[in-house]
Formats: sequence, structure tokens, C-alpha cells
Amino acid sequence: QVQLVESGGGLVQAGGSLRLSCAASGRTFSGYHMAWFRQAPGKEREFVATITRSRGYTYTYYADSVKGRFTISRDNANNTVYLQMNSLTPEDTAVYYCAADGIYAGTNYLEYDYWGQGTQVTVSS
Repeated sequence: QVQLVESGGGLVQAGGSLRLSCAASGRTFSGYHMAWFRQAPGKEREFVATITRSRGYTYTYYADSVKGRFTISRDNANNTVYLQMNSLTPEDTAVYYCAADGIYAGTNYLEYDYWGQGTQVTVSS
């Protein structure tokens, strides 16, 4: 099992940047695929980015809407995954969730077993 705690959300002006962190419990963090999703009011949870578990190398994958602006990374020594968000727009406003799974590394939120509580990101115009 793994427990996830997100942090780093807040209010930022359009064009600004934020870095979200997701701290994971457990000693096998490197064995989990990690992902970020987001959910705006009245909308379905949406895939943002994923990074595969570390087996000598990792792969990353991004939603088209954030590609080139967001970067996902992981620090296995500190059991943390990050989401660096640049050039933010009001359309990025949502609650951002960290997710983990030992097998699945895709874009379907229903497939992830472990979730954090979420952190609010609000981008003002």
C-alpha cells in the first residue's frame, strides 16, 4: 500500500508557474507508476501526466493540453513526484490529484489504485 499527500497548490496569475509535490509513504515508491490528474468543477477527472516506475529508466507522457508547459518528475530517494507547471492559464484551474499504481501507467483514472486528497490550483486572468 502507498499513501499520497499532495502540496504546492495555490492562486497564481495567468502566465505564472507552480510546482506541485506528492509525497508517498512506503519503501517501494520506485516500483509504482505515478500520475497527475485534475478535476475542474462539473467536469470529469482528466489525465495530466504520468511517469513510469524506475527500472533503470523512466518514461513520461503528457496530455496534449499541457505538453510543453508541464513537466512530471520523480525523486525516488525522497519518495516524491513533482509536477512543474509553467505558462498557466485559467483553463488549468482545477483540483490536482496524485495517483499511483503498481501495474498501470496509462491515462484512465479508473485504473489507478491509490490517490491523494488533492490540491487546489487556481489561475486568475
